[in-house]
Amino acid sequence: MRNLTRRSLLLAAGGAAGWYASDLFHARLPVLDGTRSIAPRPANNILNDASGLSPTPIHRHITLTEDPGDALIAAVRAEMKSAEADGRAFNIGAARHSMGGQAIPRDGVAVTFDNGFVEADTAARTYRAHAGARWSQVIAALDPLGFSPAVMQSNNDFGVAATFSVNAHGWPVPFGPMGATVRSLRMVLPSGDLVTASRTERPELFSLAMGGYGLVGAIIDLEVDMVPNTRLRPTFEVMPAKDYAAAFRAAVDDPAVTMAYGRLNVERASFFRHALLITYREDEDQTDLPPASGSGWMAYLASRVYRGQLGSEALKSFRWWNETIVGPKLGGGAVTRNSLINEPVVTLDDRNPDRTDILHEYFVDFDRFDDFLTACRQVIPDSYQEFLNVTLRYVASDPDSVLAYAPTPRVAAVMSFSQELTARAEDDMARMTRALIDRITEIGGAYYLPYRPHARVDQLTAAYPRAMEFATVKRLVDPRLVLRNNLWDSYLGVL
Repeated sequence: MRNLTRRSLLLAAGGAAGWYASDLFHARLPVLDGTRSIAPRPANNILNDASGLSPTPIHRHITLTEDPGDALIAAVRAEMKSAEADGRAFNIGAARHSMGGQAIPRDGVAVTFDNGFVEADTAARTYRAHAGARWSQVIAALDPLGFSPAVMQSNNDFGVAATFSVNAHGWPVPFGPMGATVRSLRMVLPSGDLVTASRTERPELFSLAMGGYGLVGAIIDLEVDMVPNTRLRPTFEVMPAKDYAAAFRAAVDDPAVTMAYGRLNVERASFFRHALLITYREDEDQTDLPPASGSGWMAYLASRVYRGQLGSEALKSFRWWNETIVGPKLGGGAVTRNSLINEPVVTLDDRNPDRTDILHEYFVDFDRFDDFLTACRQVIPDSYQEFLNVTLRYVASDPDSVLAYAPTPRVAAVMSFSQELTARAEDDMARMTRALIDRITEIGGAYYLPYRPHARVDQLTAAYPRAMEFATVKRLVDPRLVLRNNLWDSYLGVL
């Protein structure tokens, strides 16, 4: 049997049974009387995002595919200038996997970058990528050369510049956000000027653009660090959740560990009481590395079990048993770094027209992890949201971004909910989200900005104390406020 990727460990052993159970339990989901769907119907000149809950009117949507040279720069300048002349917003996106309109310019010009240009410099151990290149294209370009992106998002569908612009991180250690591996970038400012920004050249622009959600300039291309692709072998440790932070810290501090992440159980009866830590170290055999692959049909079967958790505490317990007992036995073999990260988000896509997947992410210091567990136990089970998964990752401190969520090394908790497409569910999610953010900021943590816009403005400034500074400098760089999106319109622009 082919080696499994980390997502295949979501109950690969119980795949066939889970496939049946998923359909069975899905059919038994309760119908909430007195509610109706809030899923928007498709319409012309409406742009949405991954949540399916952000239908936003736009003036025009275009796709640019030119290589990152003079033709692309001229096209960006022309579109930005035209939007400014019409008094419209302008914003660039790629896969648009945000969940609150962070990549959509209301009544404006929306540009999608779609170009797979990737050029590697093996001597410098860097690659240059078009802003719209997807991570799958980066892996495809680097893998034959024996290299791998140092940090990327956990799925390969996203755009490289989009990852930088939302300050996303991955699960290689001991890195910070993906922006920590960006050496320089080129972008077109609202003035039309093409500038190069790095930590030594125009560093103030670099710090604004990293996690700046496209509000500073239109990124053309980036120079990014790469690392050797290696064959890795996993280890699995099951422990009480209260012991996870110390074990994770020790793993991150181990120079032999190059990839690491964790999980917590999600059954309500013992919610967040048990933890699983998975670490990867280089295998002794580094010869004849196979081409990067994904998990294929195994991931599909695993996704059926993942979906089978809906409405079933028994299936949640079953999945945890498989992840901690069966998964390590099946997925304990060596696998290349590139194969581990070469996974599309569609693997766990929800095709239920009555529900949508909603992500949360929170960042807490290691010494406040127990407080984080307590907050989650007291807030999440009181909602009626279906909680499917939480993945725990490491993020090193980020000294670069103005909107940094990790001023210190932190545990990142990525949470996945399945939400009904009803007004009642949306109200419940908003209430729960605000309650969680209050609890997390009380212990000095932060929440992640690319998701549903349920936070209050004061919660954003509590989690991001330099938000006012960002808004002030943005207005200097973009005095006519050409570069706008929902994050600016609803939050930063009111500061």
